Amino acid sequence: MALQVRRVVTGHDTEGKAIVSIDDISKNRPPRDPSNTVNETTVVWTTEGFPVDNTTPEDGGQRETGITLPGGTVFRVVSFGPGNPDMNHRTDSVDYAVVMSGEIDMELDDGASVHLKAGDVLVQRGTIHNWKNRGTEPCLIAFILISAKPVEVGGKTLPATMH
Repeated sequence: MALQVRRVVTGHDTEGKAIVSIDDISKNRPPRDPSNTVNETTVVWTTEGFPVDNTTPEDGGQRETGITLPGGTVFRVVSFGPGNPDMNHRTDSVDYAVVMSGEIDMELDDGASVHLKAGDVLVQRGTIHNWKNRGTEPCLIAFILISAKPVEVGGKTLPATMH
């Protein structure tokens, strides 16, 4: 079953009155790795720059982005299927993750693992990490990624990575 995320986006009419400008099912994005058949992703909204411009009529959910958006934000929902493939990575962002349903393990590069379940939240601060669904049901997570300075340790900048 395809990931179905209803998104409701507000805006303003020509007189400045609050309106619902979008009420639809967010469009799913193809996986970065075509062999990945167990994860599904949809980008709900993105922004560029700070402070954010709330007057543009552009649909922020249609903006092309990688995992993150330099100088901006990305709000996406991901369904991690059981046995999902490894994707160790570090992003130049602070990531807020809210587990909406299911269970998942968040693994760090040193092998440490934290088990998360529906209702748990995680703040990911530029560390190398991986998501591993070892259960039998999909795990649905909402992610809000906010652009951040690259992490520096001992005067060395740690690059955003994909392993």
